[in-house]
Amino acid sequence: MPNFDQDFEATRLAMLAKQYPEVVKANGKVVFCAEDNEARLSGTRWTVEDDIFEQATESGFKVHLIELLDSFIQYRAQCNELPKKEGVIRFGDGCLNIEWLSDGSTGLS
Repeated sequence: MPNFDQDFEATRLAMLAKQYPEVVKANGKVVFCAEDNEARLSGTRWTVEDDIFEQATESGFKVHLIELLDSFIQYRAQCNELPKKEGVIRFGDGCLNIEWLSDGSTGLS
């Protein structure tokens, strides 16, 4: 089993934020979860300022963030790093931050 890199998620989120500065300067959050029996992203719930969802979709940010979340879930499963099924991404002021939550706390699973 590989050792978990504590900087993996923060580094990739910072790279994504640099790619999409206009999107991440707005306030928003994305709640996400994975299925119990799979280490794959299964659902998201977006809460963002008015026009940002459309901009996030059209610019490619939404797809890239979803792919990144799926990678994080798979990586945590490979390393047996907990928690690994649910969390929230918060953005605003040009930054993206992730908070992992205990299973069942997002209401998505």
